[in-house]
Amino acid sequence: MTAWSYSAIKTFEQCPKKYFHLKVAKDIKDEPGEAADYGTAVHEAAELFIKDGTPIPEQFAYIKPVVERLAAIPGDKHAELKLGLRKVSGDYEPCGFFDKGVWWRGIADLLIIDGYKAYCVDYKTGKSARYADTKQLDLLAGAVFTHFPEVVTIKSALIYVVSGELIRKTHVITEKSQYLSVFDEQLERLDAAMDNGVWNAKSSGLCPWCPVKTCENWKPRRK
Repeated sequence: MTAWSYSAIKTFEQCPKKYFHLKVAKDIKDEPGEAADYGTAVHEAAELFIKDGTPIPEQFAYIKPVVERLAAIPGDKHAELKLGLRKVSGDYEPCGFFDKGVWWRGIADLLIIDGYKAYCVDYKTGKSARYADTKQLDLLAGAVFTHFPEVVTIKSALIYVVSGELIRKTHVITEKSQYLSVFDEQLERLDAAMDNGVWNAKSSGLCPWCPVKTCENWKPRRK
């Protein structure tokens, strides 16, 4: 199986046919829209502020109180930290993001290591935390425990910088394996699709935004 990420497995859950074209055949590209570009700019502004105090651009001034509080937390700060894991004999070992044999890839928007404690933050630019999924935090926590074995507890959070909502979760080292297996069921289905070559389309309200316009479920967006 090729390396996977949280976003990749969520794409497979959304529609196996879409996953096939984007991740396997790679014959279609999913061009980022305005929302994605905006999210990238917000992440970059937060990263530069945390790293070297670069002033927050005026259009993103609303995130300043959040990143200032995060910058004040003691510890070694890692912004936009790329993490990789290999799966070896049923266990996990750290590796580089693009290393050979990488099993999973993820990026921590902000990781703060303070001795045996850590703080892991993922910024969200969505308007609401209604559909927040803490499984993303679980995966990152499992990777942090693997890469930083001195850490035994992590305070994790999804921070919705637009709405001001905060989804918290505490992770502990004794649950590392459980955190890294939260998508085992979906990964089994993905492996089966890879083996069988069957990528069924799944209809949803997101079909008009899908780049796979040859799919029977695709239809143009209403104007």
